[in-house]
Amino acid sequence: MNIVVTGATSFLGSALVKRLLQGGHRVYAVIRPGSKNRAMLPEHAQGLCVIEQDLQKLNKIEWEILEDCDAFVHFGWGGSGSTSRTQEDVQKQNVAAAVKALEGARTLHCKRFLFGGSQAEYGMCRELMKEEQDSLPLSAYGRAKAEVYRKLSAQCRAWKEEGTADIEYIHVRIFSVYGPGDHPWTLVESCLDTFLSGGHLALSSCTQMWNFLYIDDLTEGIEKLLLHPGRLLEDGLYNLAGDAAQTRPLKEYVERMHKLCHENGSFTYGKRLPNAEGLINLIPDISRMEKGLDWHPRVSFEEGIQRIIDKKENKHEDKNY
Repeated sequence: MNIVVTGATSFLGSALVKRLLQGGHRVYAVIRPGSKNRAMLPEHAQGLCVIEQDLQKLNKIEWEILEDCDAFVHFGWGGSGSTSRTQEDVQKQNVAAAVKALEGARTLHCKRFLFGGSQAEYGMCRELMKEEQDSLPLSAYGRAKAEVYRKLSAQCRAWKEEGTADIEYIHVRIFSVYGPGDHPWTLVESCLDTFLSGGHLALSSCTQMWNFLYIDDLTEGIEKLLLHPGRLLEDGLYNLAGDAAQTRPLKEYVERMHKLCHENGSFTYGKRLPNAEGLINLIPDISRMEKGLDWHPRVSFEEGIQRIIDKKENKHEDKNY
C-alpha cells in the first residue's frame, strides 16, 4: 500500500512509519519544513519518502505526491503540550489543518483516512468509556479533537452521497501511550529518569483510574485498521488503549515503576496540580478493536517499562564507553 503519515517525526508518528516500512509499504512521511526531529525517521529506508509540508497546506499535498495513495494517517497536531491544550486559537488552527488533510487525501484518491483522536474527547468519566457515548470534552484540546470527528466524518458522508469520493473515516481515540522515544515530560519518562538517577519526584494525588498502552501495541492496532479487508464500522470510532483488566489507580503504576527501578529514588503524592483536563479517570472499553479486528494488547506494563529501562541503561553505557 501507499500510505501518507503526517506528524511523522512525533512519538506516535515515527513508530507507525517504522512499522509500516517493516510491513513492506511505501510511506510518504510528512514533516514540518526544517523539522529538527528528522532523525526520528530511519535514513535511506526502502519505501520511505520524506516530504516537508506545512500543516495548513495539506490540501495541496498532491503537488508533492505524484501517485494515488491507499490511506492517509493524520497525526500532525500543533500544541499538544499541557499549556497549549488550553489555547483555543492554537486548537482551531489544528482543526483547520485536519480539514485540509482530508481534502488532500481526497485528491490522492485515498480509500481510508485515519485521524489520531484522544481520550480527552470523553471529558470527565467515572465509568467505562465507550465509543457510542456522548463526547463532553473539558479542554480546548479535547473539544478540537471532537470537532475534527464531527466535521470530517460528516464531510466523508457528504462526499459519498454526492458520488465525489468514497473515503472511510476512522477516528482513533488514543489513550495513554508509552514506550521508548516518548516525550521527557510524560509521567512514565519523568518517573523512570528520576528513579534511575536516585532523585525525588513530586506528584499529584495519582488517585484517578488509569490505563497504559505500549507503543508497539498502538501501531499494530492502527495497522490492522488500515489493512482491514472489509468495511469498518459506520461511525468510524475506535478506542485504542491497554488491556481493560489492567486499569487501576495511577499510583499503582508509579509504585510498579519504582519497584522495577530497584526502589531507587523517591516520590511524594499530592504536591502537583492535575493537567489541563483536570483529574480525569481513564477507564477504556476496547471491545470494538478486540472483537472487530482481533486486536489485543500484547505487552504488559511491566514488560514495557523494562524495555524502556533497558534502552536507557544501554544508552548510558554507550556514552560512558
